[in-house]
Amino acid sequence: MLVVITMDLCCTSVHRVILAVGSDYFRSMFTLGMRESHQSCVTLPFILASELELLIDCSYSGAIPLSWKCIFEITSTALQLQYQPALSLCLDFMHQEINPHSCLDVASFAEAYEMVQLLEVADDFVLRQFQKVACTSKFKDLPAKKLLKYLKSHSLYVPSEIVVFKAVVAWIQAKPKTRLRLTKDLMKTIHFHLMTFKEFHEVKSLNMWSDYSLEKLYETIFEEFCSNETDYSQCRIYLPKESLILIGGDQTCEDKGSRSISRELWFGNSLRNHLGIKKAMEWRKLGEMPDPARYSHEVSVLRGQLYVFGGKNYYGTNDILNSVYSFKGTYDPLQNSWERLAEMQEKRCSFSVVVLDEKIYAIGGYCEPDYLESVERYCPVANSWSFTSPLDMPLSAHVAKVFQGQIFVSGGLSNQYQCLASMFLYHPETGSTYLENMAKPRAYHCMETLGNCLYVAGGIATDTVDQLACEVYNPEADSWTAFTSLPVPHVGAGSAVLEEKFYVLGGYSREDFSDTKIVHRYDPTAQRWENMGKMPGPNNDIQAALLCLPSHFRL
Repeated sequence: MLVVITMDLCCTSVHRVILAVGSDYFRSMFTLGMRESHQSCVTLPFILASELELLIDCSYSGAIPLSWKCIFEITSTALQLQYQPALSLCLDFMHQEINPHSCLDVASFAEAYEMVQLLEVADDFVLRQFQKVACTSKFKDLPAKKLLKYLKSHSLYVPSEIVVFKAVVAWIQAKPKTRLRLTKDLMKTIHFHLMTFKEFHEVKSLNMWSDYSLEKLYETIFEEFCSNETDYSQCRIYLPKESLILIGGDQTCEDKGSRSISRELWFGNSLRNHLGIKKAMEWRKLGEMPDPARYSHEVSVLRGQLYVFGGKNYYGTNDILNSVYSFKGTYDPLQNSWERLAEMQEKRCSFSVVVLDEKIYAIGGYCEPDYLESVERYCPVANSWSFTSPLDMPLSAHVAKVFQGQIFVSGGLSNQYQCLASMFLYHPETGSTYLENMAKPRAYHCMETLGNCLYVAGGIATDTVDQLACEVYNPEADSWTAFTSLPVPHVGAGSAVLEEKFYVLGGYSREDFSDTKIVHRYDPTAQRWENMGKMPGPNNDIQAALLCLPSHFRL
């Protein structure tokens, strides 16, 4: 404890830790003073457990916010004193506030103190945000061994090999005298055969190749780029922590004369970059839902738990379901621990489900012969359903999504089977508030939140016309803007957002009823749709979700 005397001679008792956290001047003063007095050799010897406790109380109240300026000192002290409340607060800060400028410091700190979980979080962030991390000044100080570890990782996520190449060159040129000799080993980690001609032109134009010692290396790189014998097992693979899951759906049988409904679950095991701009997803079968097989159903994820609702189990009448299943805990197919929950109060297909405030809402839909205006809410704690305010009108084949704590509902079919261009907010207590209409009517479409907007794609424009036009909604301006149209129809497709890209999966064409067994991914940065390869199984009226899977289901 210190006594601070102010200019007006008032005396105030202040803990040293409070002054140290808030001022470099006091931090240096206390550290120097303790070194000179030879009282201790810990990193911050003047911080006692009681003072740490006060700091924690102040941090929780917001009086003393933690910052990157002091977090490593406080964490090391908490480790030395084994003061768990302080340590937990510091680790929470680093987990939540990690960014491209701090992640390498976090990784170094975690490695020095053998904090395995923190190191995994930091390394994972570097691999996921490699392009941004490579632009920071700290990246140029990365040890060669650590850089090679990142470059060789199967989890390295980059939009193109040119990003890896530029990062390597920037690292070498930061200290060319000592690092130029590592060029060969570093260049081996870059897949030049995956580059486009435009990208390789950037490689070729680099002044670095004028160095005589790199002449043979460039020839090898050029041969790799020109080679037609591509080993696709060597293509870069990205394994996301969250996996894209496909649930149920139906498809045309091989004989083309009938259709089949599925209980299958598939997951996107990896994303592969191939030659040029060609990309593909590798799919693996994950397991099966309980009976019955279903399509035109809905799914949601709440607290890592997968829920499956309603749908149809055949193509006739009286085939609409109100059954609900969930998987206990984090999804692990080896456990196969599905649980049947309380049934919805109404049978529903072609409806929409959202999660808001730890409750699940089933909105509208179809139950022969009527379209539904009812909305019901599921409480997981009580395992019960209750009706909330109905929609203004019966609605089916629409899409609802939660964005910024509000439920947005777009398009759909009216009870006159008319495609709608509407967009409205639904509130469980007060009902609907209408917003600006879409430019194009649509039903059986996809809508996802991405960034600060809602992206809408696919569906039908009328009963017999596919809707290829796409739109993005800005809630702040209450306005719609067109973006790149889909290359093929996607009616009744699944959708999800993974790694800041909009996935539209499968569906069919209403004009000729042909299946669309393709996954398209929209990149808002590049403003284009990418063909991600074929669907693994069922492709119509499927549902998609993001789940964290156990590591033994990955490559």
